[in-house]
This record gives sequence, structure tokens and C-alpha cells, in this order.
Amino acid sequence: MLTDGVSNGTALWLGGQCLALYLLQMHTKYKPASSSHPPRAIELGSGIGLTALALSSLGWDVLATDISHVISSVLEKNIKNNLPALPMGSGLIQMRELDWSVPPDKWTWDHELAVASPSALPPAGGSSALLRPPFDLIFSADTVYATELVEPMLRTLHALSTMSASMSGHHFPPILLCIERRDPQLVDSLLASAKDKWNFSVERIPHKKIVKAVEKGVQWDRAEWEDVEIWKLRLHESRS
Repeated sequence: MLTDGVSNGTALWLGGQCLALYLLQMHTKYKPASSSHPPRAIELGSGIGLTALALSSLGWDVLATDISHVISSVLEKNIKNNLPALPMGSGLIQMRELDWSVPPDKWTWDHELAVASPSALPPAGGSSALLRPPFDLIFSADTVYATELVEPMLRTLHALSTMSASMSGHHFPPILLCIERRDPQLVDSLLASAKDKWNFSVERIPHKKIVKAVEKGVQWDRAEWEDVEIWKLRLHESRS
């Protein structure tokens, strides 16, 4: 593990571990009923890539995203080092920059390095194998730690949800946010804005389900992770 003081994404945080354990037990609940391709997910703020690797090992194609500094310092190396250890039948896992400060109308799904970058990018290679919407699941852990990130994050979630529903012709995909409630006021502000401003439904995953998943996977003292919460968001259908 590397924590360099520049970005929270270079450390392994508790929420990512708990979300990985939850998905190991519950991922089939979020698979589409029928599809011509493997289930597809995108992670915001992938950090060292633990949760993305866990979901990929279960047969999901996963696009792991973060800012450029995190990708270059820890994410890319960790993903590449762990790919050989993934079991047969694992899904694809790709990495691209997705900076939430970039407005969605400036995004691209045709560049192998970035979906959204504040920096100039080299010419794209034009690979048709790049993961892109529609996504069946959007997830993020340990990414709610600063007030100034709340609105850019919600805008990003809203855009990914809208793109996925539009391109699939189906309902909006579920979003899983795993949060360690270190700053209750910040968490409450995020959830309130998601519901009131961005038109998401907001539902807390029952804590007993997290307890069951964590205790089945590891032998942790419950006091160490008691403040971890998982919230499910989903964009409402358009209001009439």
C-alpha cells in the first residue's frame, strides 16, 4: 500500500474492502436478467483497484476510473500485478482517467487513456474493445471526504446513469456507494443533494447484510468497521 499525502486514492481504505466483500456475496443481484454480453460495471475513484479486481474475478467486465495521479502511482501497477491471479472466467478490467471536474459534454469513450481529463491527451488509438456505456452497475467506495467533491461526483453519477439507460433502452442502473461515516454532516449533505437536486432514489442497504458479508469473508473486530454504510442510489424515471 502507498499513501503519499497527495491523494486519498493511493491508500487502501476500509470502505473498499467492505464493498468488495459485499459484492462477493451479492453481485448476482445486480446482474441484468438477460444480456448479450457479460455484466458491465464502472467504478469511480478506484484507488488501488481492490473492489474492481474483486468484481472482475466474479465474471464482470469492469472499468476502473480515477484521476491521473492515482492511476500512474498505484492503480495501473496493482491491476497489472494482480491480473495473473484472477480465476478462469473473470471479466475484463480496464483503467481510464475520469476526472469529475470535467463536464459530461466534454467526455469521450473512444480514448484508451481517459474518459474525462482536464489535460490534453495524445491522439486516441481508436480501440473498439474499450469498455463504455451501457453499464449495469456503478459503484464507488471511500470517495466522499470533501464538500467540494459532492456536486461533481453527483453530476458524474447522473451522467453515467443517463447514458447507460439511453444506450441500453432499459431502466437506470443501480449505484452502490460505500461510505465510512467519518463526517456525518458531509454524508447527510451528499445524500440530501442526491435526492433533492439530482433526482436519485436513496436507500440504505440493511446493515445486517453488510455484517453477514464481512463476517463470512474475514474475521475482523466489528468495532473496526461498524461505521461503514452502503447506499443504493438509482435515478428516477423522468417526472411528468
